[in-house]
This record gives sequence, C-alpha cells and structure tokens, in this order.
Amino acid sequence: MENKRLHGTGVALVTPFNEDESIDFNGLKKLLEFTAEKGVDYYVVQGTTGESTTTTQQEKLEILEFVKGNNSKRLPIVYGIGGNNTQQVLDTVSSTNLNGVDAILSVSPYYNKPSQDGIIAHFRKVADTSPIPVILYNVPGRTASNLTSKTTIELAGHPNIIGVKEASGSIEQAMEISYAKPQDFLLISGDDTLTVPLYSIGAHGVISVLANSFADIFLEIKNSVLSNDFSFAAKAAFKLLEINQLMYVESNPVGIKHLLELQGVCEDVVRMPLLSASKELQAKIATTYARMGY
Repeated sequence: MENKRLHGTGVALVTPFNEDESIDFNGLKKLLEFTAEKGVDYYVVQGTTGESTTTTQQEKLEILEFVKGNNSKRLPIVYGIGGNNTQQVLDTVSSTNLNGVDAILSVSPYYNKPSQDGIIAHFRKVADTSPIPVILYNVPGRTASNLTSKTTIELAGHPNIIGVKEASGSIEQAMEISYAKPQDFLLISGDDTLTVPLYSIGAHGVISVLANSFADIFLEIKNSVLSNDFSFAAKAAFKLLEINQLMYVESNPVGIKHLLELQGVCEDVVRMPLLSASKELQAKIATTYARMGY
C-alpha cells in the first residue's frame, strides 16, 4: 500500500448507539455517507472515539464488516487494534479478517506503564504479526506513558510500521519526529487544533474527532496547505477553536455525539461509564454550533 492513501483527513468514527445501547447501524451508515460527502480521506474504525473500550469483540468485527460493506467511495480503512496485553493484541490481529483494511492503528500500551524498551518490543511484535501496516498511536493523556520521539524514530525503521498518530500535544516532539523520520513515514496529528501547526512542520494529515461533524473544514485546511496558503488554513482552523474545547469537557465522544445529534446524523447515546452530555454542556454546544453559522 502506498502511504499516500492515508494522507489528509482520517475521521475517527463514533459508534452510533440506539436508546437500548445496541449498535445503530442506520446511524453508522448515515455517518459514513455524511463524512464522505464532506471530504474525509479515510475512515478510522474502533478507535477511542468509537468507544472501543465498551464494545465487545463481536461488535467490533460487525462494525468493521459494516464499514467495509457500506464504503460507497471506497475510502481507505484504518482499524484499531491495541492494548496493554501484548499476546492478546497479537491474538486479535491474527484472528481478525483484515481483508479490505489498509492499516492497523495501535495505541501505546496503557496502565502498566512499560519502559521505552518495553514499548519498542511490544510494537515490533505487533508489526511482525500483522499482515497489514501498523500506525502507532501516542496519546499520553490516556496511556500514562509517552512514546518519545526517539522511540518513534527507532520503530519507524521497522518495514511494517508506517506512521504515528501523535497526540502528545508537544509541537517540539512532533518536530523531532518530522526532522528524523524516514521520508515516507506518516506523521499524523492526533489533536484537531494542532493540525495546521503540524502540517507546517511536515505532517501528512490528521486523525480527527471533529471531522465527524466538520470534515468540510478539514478539507479546507488540507487544500490550503497543499496550495501553501497557511494563512487561509489557519483561518479555517480558527472556526473549530471554540467548539473543540467543548468536545472533551465530559470526555470524548460525549461532545461529538451531541453535535452529531444536532446535525441529525445519530443519537447522542454513549455507554457507561460515560454519560450523555449534561444539559449544561448541550446548551453550550448548541450555542457555539449556532454561532458557527449552522
């Protein structure tokens, strides 16, 4: 697979639920069509935003197969398989039908806080086992350990590790990766509001929460960057600044699901221990969304 297929905007798809918390496949189909029409470049299935921690293994597979079968624009698909039990991750990789999937997104091991050498050993095992390319996912705010730039660069030397979703929030760390990485190694923003700064230092795109609702704005950003018009790209990004802050007040994907309900795509049902947006948060999101001109 050419890594260029994963340039631009990847949407970290939510998993729509019905009121009884079963998978809302009608809502998922609407979401696939909604985001594709607004210009996303690829789908990311069962990442954090997809509530992967509270979907069963059977549900994950059903969601993946549904996305494959309802991908009208034949967009690339990235599928989340990660964890802090290395053998369990390897078993899941081996037992999953990855035909039609372009890459795995694999989060750095969380909770047990491995050393950098442990992280390297873990990802090398995953990459050796996976029949398709692997994208690292560094999100210290959730994993309690940072995948350092030095570790990322070392792992970039593995032929089956093709990129990193970098959500450390550190521009300096992203710069260190961009400076030292192989040319075709994907540096992907994991923070929506840092998309333009990371593009400016050589990133290839973003895996985005807000692209569920505003893929058109991310398309503006990408096209402006490709035209080397970073002033216009910044203006587009500024549109997201206020609404982005509300997405994480009660944890992701609570905020984005309420936005999608306002847009008529799916209900804002989440699974416990998350709760749907509070009345206060709903009001703030609705007000901010209206101010954006929608």
